[in-house]
Amino acid sequence: MDETLTQKLSMYKPGSSATDLIKATPILLLVGPTGAGKDSLKDKLLEVGGYHHIISHTTRPPRINHGVVEQDGREYHFIDKQKAEEMVDNQEFVEAKGYSGNLYGTSVAEIQVAHDDGKIALTDIEVQGVAEYKGFDPNVMAVFLLPPNFQEWQARLLRRYGDVVDAADARQRMVTGLEEIEQLLNTNYYMAVVNDDFETALSEIQDITRTGRHEDRPNTAAHKVAEKFAQDIQKYLNETA
Repeated sequence: MDETLTQKLSMYKPGSSATDLIKATPILLLVGPTGAGKDSLKDKLLEVGGYHHIISHTTRPPRINHGVVEQDGREYHFIDKQKAEEMVDNQEFVEAKGYSGNLYGTSVAEIQVAHDDGKIALTDIEVQGVAEYKGFDPNVMAVFLLPPNFQEWQARLLRRYGDVVDAADARQRMVTGLEEIEQLLNTNYYMAVVNDDFETALSEIQDITRTGRHEDRPNTAAHKVAEKFAQDIQKYLNETA
């Protein structure tokens, strides 16, 4: 990502109309490390109905997920850096951040569609974006999804990416996962849900959206899972340094 766009993102703030729109629209953000099940749960919620998928914008190229190439307008709106800079200049994003050298952002237009249709705006998002939404409206619902343990997480990543994975990329995924879990443990932004059994996790998320709950209960079983998960990632990183 070029220096000009990076600088603009560091100072980016949406207009006041975007803030008003967020406060007027129920929003559910799904957060968690790769392999936590965000995509599967998001797809099921959309299938159930009552949700509008906020399709994020990104400057990264499409990837292959589960053997299928991502499509523009389905997984993401794939844009070039010139278009990204134009959208930043025009305050078209609710939030936009640089991540691994690329822009990721959610547009005001996507929230507007959810609002106008009377639906819950739903997306998966990086942890950096959650603070932005919470700054606009503390009532935004942010669910942090966790695999049940480190071993199951590794098994899911293997099923997703196969056994031919660049060692540096695999390690970076571990580092990123640890940073994300530390955000869960060190802030009060999230409601933690362990995605061990799919239907149970789905039911927990639906309960959150029904009640509009946006504050987690302290010392939950899910937080204990997160603490052990973080310890195991750190141990792996230390042993493979």
